[in-house]
Amino acid sequence: MTLVLGIDSSTQSTKALLTDADTGKVVGEGRAAHPDGTEVDPAAWWQACQDAIAQATAGSAEPPAAVSVAGQQHGMVAMDAAGQVVRPALLWNDTRSADQARRLVQDGAGPAWWAEHTGSVPVASFTVTKLAWLAEHEPDNADRVAAVALPHDWLTWQLAGRPERITTDRGDASGTGYFSPWTGAWLPEVLDAAFGGRRPRLPEVLGPAEPAGQTAHGAVPAAAGAVLAPGTGDNMAAALALGLGPGDVVVSLGTSGTVFATVDTPAADASGLVAGFCDATGRYLPLVCTLNAARVLGATAGMLGTDLAGLDALALRAEPGSGGLVMLPYLEGERTPDLPNATGTLVGLRGANMTPENLARAAVEGMLCGLADGLAALRATGVEVRRVLLIGGASRSSAVQAVAAGLFGVPVDVPDPDEYVALGAARQAAWVLAGGAEPPAWHRPSRTLEPTGDGTAVLGPYSAARQQVYG
Repeated sequence: MTLVLGIDSSTQSTKALLTDADTGKVVGEGRAAHPDGTEVDPAAWWQACQDAIAQATAGSAEPPAAVSVAGQQHGMVAMDAAGQVVRPALLWNDTRSADQARRLVQDGAGPAWWAEHTGSVPVASFTVTKLAWLAEHEPDNADRVAAVALPHDWLTWQLAGRPERITTDRGDASGTGYFSPWTGAWLPEVLDAAFGGRRPRLPEVLGPAEPAGQTAHGAVPAAAGAVLAPGTGDNMAAALALGLGPGDVVVSLGTSGTVFATVDTPAADASGLVAGFCDATGRYLPLVCTLNAARVLGATAGMLGTDLAGLDALALRAEPGSGGLVMLPYLEGERTPDLPNATGTLVGLRGANMTPENLARAAVEGMLCGLADGLAALRATGVEVRRVLLIGGASRSSAVQAVAAGLFGVPVDVPDPDEYVALGAARQAAWVLAGGAEPPAWHRPSRTLEPTGDGTAVLGPYSAARQQVYG
């Protein structure tokens, strides 16, 4: 059996899957937590990565022949000329660069220019805005920056033994704000303008199945010399794991919520709702992201003095529409819509609907309404929607599944629970190892929920509440 290792370095933890390269069967797993916060010393990722790898490979006599890293998008890892990290990495969910994002768009060439040249209108999540913040608020640190990498780039570089060359892939590069999805090349003049005239070195952009090198001695237990795949962003890896076809749209419910599809032409949405990313196969991945997803359910459960299973049971006892109670779940600010300083809001409180059941269901409905808006935004750019694939930790909730079936208006497939980002990384590793034009065919079972409504009764009040509070 030939084994490959897929790594998911996410916001909250690193997951590692040791996988059969031919079938995708998982034979070993590992997990290690990351520190909380929106800025993190990348050394914590590296320690977690090593711990997760050690767990995943501990029971196997056969070392992995190839390794790939998928990572949280947009994070800013700034390094000096010696390769040392200049300051803690700013993560995708750090909104301190909101003012810089607005200025880049409003004082520059405008949203249409950004969409046409970079595929996306930058918001505070994007790397380009974080570099603009660094230039403005920490100019001494900015002057020290000799190279900029994304989280997955930096971890791949660590696995390779910190060579001269740093690499990335077009999927993760397309989330920086200074990369062209159309040409597949960096836009150094955009970085130069945002970073106060500074032009640090950027990673080499590899093709979807192009090797990034080999693992260094000691980087992967008993696997020095394993082939390193280029890696990619987390959403791109999930799409690769699921093998998306025409009409397939993923709704992923992790720390953030994302809605995305794989298409043949890049998106250029000047409204800023849809980010025009590249995928991990040479195609494109239009995507809508919300900052608030699974944590909304956890926070609401805590407020109600219960756990996630208890929240599930409460929500299922309430009627659709939560008795008129609407939650705008912007607990961490919001990216879509672009409200970085927003807070959560309950609208429609009345004596008759102030029950734990209605609050629990309003949390589920509010979280999913933001993603239903994302589905509508994808449709508006021409993306065909035949079915929704519901993944991520919160997708296992019975209440989430019930609300999704009534909200999205198309069949909802719920694949068996799995670490789809790490699995996509493993599939990429198997692809690089085998060569060829397409990744290996792996299958994951799922079950289908038929649509139970068009969602009007829930989406209408949600839209009205958002209009009432934010205009």
